[in-house]
Amino acid sequence: MAARKASPELLDLLNQAIAREIQVSVQYMWQHVLWKGVRGFAVKDELKKIAIEEMKHAEAIAERLNYLGGIPTTKPSPIFLGSTLAEMLTTDRKDEETAIMMYRNIIDEAVKTGDETTAFLFREILKAEEEHHDIFSSLLEKD
Repeated sequence: MAARKASPELLDLLNQAIAREIQVSVQYMWQHVLWKGVRGFAVKDELKKIAIEEMKHAEAIAERLNYLGGIPTTKPSPIFLGSTLAEMLTTDRKDEETAIMMYRNIIDEAVKTGDETTAFLFREILKAEEEHHDIFSSLLEKD
């Protein structure tokens, strides 16, 4: 059985998701390396863990996109490292908010076109992105 073909709109959305996942995987990993201060020490391992999860998301999305007949992008969305831990975490939280909105849109588009496999994949990824958002939000809270 041949791979199903997806709409150009869905393929474009999947490539946007890949660009975003590559962006944050690099961004969070470099933030893990560049952290400073006591608070940075407390979050550096979490940044590395999330960076690795994001790269796994990029891989899963790229595999799906390839199956659907698209060509995965290799270009990340713009990367922002920040100069302070607060800047880093604030940007990271915003990036997760963007992902949550984007992935809900992808789920809706996939369901609309009858692509339950893509919808399932993004429901799983959405759960992780919501957890990442919660982590970054919690790390920004004052004691």
